[in-house]
Amino acid sequence: MGMGRSLAIALVGLNGHVIEVEADIGQTLPNFILLGLPDASLSEARERIRSAAQNSGIPLSRRKITVNLVPASLPKKGSGFDLAIVMAALDAAGDVRGTGRTVFIAELGLDGRLRPVRGILPAVIAGLAAGHAEFVVAKANLAEAQLVKGAKVRGYECLAEVAVDFGADPHDLPAVDREWVSGPEPGGTAQRQPHAQESVDLAEVAGQPIARLALEIAAAGGHHLMMVGPPGSGKTMLAERLPGLLPDLNDAESMEVTAIHSLEHSASNLVALIHRPPYERPHHSASTAAIIGGGSGIPRPGAASRAHRGVLFLDEAPEFDKRVLDALRQPLESGELVLHRSAGTAAYPARFQLVLAANPCPCGKATGKGVHCECTPMARRRYFGRLSGPLLDRVDIQLQVNKVQLSQLADTEPRESSAQVAERVKLARAVAGERLKPWGLVHNADLTGRILRGPLRLGGHDTALLDKAMGVGVLSARGYDRVLRLAWTVADLQGLERPGSDEVGLALTLRQRGEGL
Repeated sequence: MGMGRSLAIALVGLNGHVIEVEADIGQTLPNFILLGLPDASLSEARERIRSAAQNSGIPLSRRKITVNLVPASLPKKGSGFDLAIVMAALDAAGDVRGTGRTVFIAELGLDGRLRPVRGILPAVIAGLAAGHAEFVVAKANLAEAQLVKGAKVRGYECLAEVAVDFGADPHDLPAVDREWVSGPEPGGTAQRQPHAQESVDLAEVAGQPIARLALEIAAAGGHHLMMVGPPGSGKTMLAERLPGLLPDLNDAESMEVTAIHSLEHSASNLVALIHRPPYERPHHSASTAAIIGGGSGIPRPGAASRAHRGVLFLDEAPEFDKRVLDALRQPLESGELVLHRSAGTAAYPARFQLVLAANPCPCGKATGKGVHCECTPMARRRYFGRLSGPLLDRVDIQLQVNKVQLSQLADTEPRESSAQVAERVKLARAVAGERLKPWGLVHNADLTGRILRGPLRLGGHDTALLDKAMGVGVLSARGYDRVLRLAWTVADLQGLERPGSDEVGLALTLRQRGEGL
């Protein structure tokens, strides 16, 4: 009887902390004490562990077992500590050995089966970054854990299998299948999700040449987009096709996006890296916690984080709660959401493209002369009043989308497909990436005012129209910079070395909901 040790991972947001699980068996009456700030689900591990060990043929000691989770000051939550705790207790009793260098991540069933848990991918990434390369997980989690290069992962079906491979006498245990599947060796290649056909295509959108151009510019430069128009004008169709214009994520981005989704999805569903930009479309009744993230205890990611490296589409944007809309201002600027709760602070990446769609008024009929609109002026002001000035100031493209005409619907001329436009977007992004490399930036939407008025400064003739708009109060300083960012994207799509007055004029028109070019 003595001390036993194993390792586990505590996730706070996407950040994982290695937890040393210490187990001590005393010489007093039977008891099981769990220390180290466990939450309710973790405190229940004591009964799960006893039953799982008993039903696996390796019952825990009948003396006092004290388990300490170090560091004790860090809150721990979830059932993923079960396997690490039982292995430390068995190590203390001398039933197994060699557990001190292995990270164990799995929930235990009462019959001893290992059950999958969420967040395996960020947990393995954190353990490997801390210098621990050996992991034991439930077999249902194995495919996801294998996505991390350099991690030696083993997946098991039940506790008895794990105990045998860590030195338990197989003659004392029920017959078990000791065949386990190992993860990739260091330097191995992670699987990638096969490229799926986009379910929607830009060729299906009739008419709307200006909106199609705006969508292409938004995709090429990573710009935020707002579309205002009557019901049925195609706003939702256009927004749904934006992800199809974006290029695949690189390996680092794929790992980041997959790690976020690992916290939300059933672990057995993630068997490959997510390499297509995600698309999130929350309902307008969604709460702040659902969009931004939150919940009891350590906050969980919301739709904004799940849309990281992809598109967050808010249809009927003025119908969203004003607090929800204003909460998006921070991630639009910083690309990150930091959520503070009493149980801890969690940081989630949230660098997404925001797409807003709105009707011109609550009834949607205030188009043209608006003779059929039944809304009062007060109702219209209240409707758009939920979209605050500071939020709209951060949206680069603000576009008026008009009704589709009958002649456009009947037009049989072939339209450009998403694949054709995506190829131009890819080329434009490559040009911008090469230009922005000295500053460590990727998209034109990331350009700062210091760079735009410094190394990338345009001549006075090119910005004359823009200077006039700011002089009469049409543009703020932030809006001025955002028009310049748009102008650089327009130039990249047209194959120009730098934007001129025409490109700046087009960018300004797209910024002001212009109906014509």
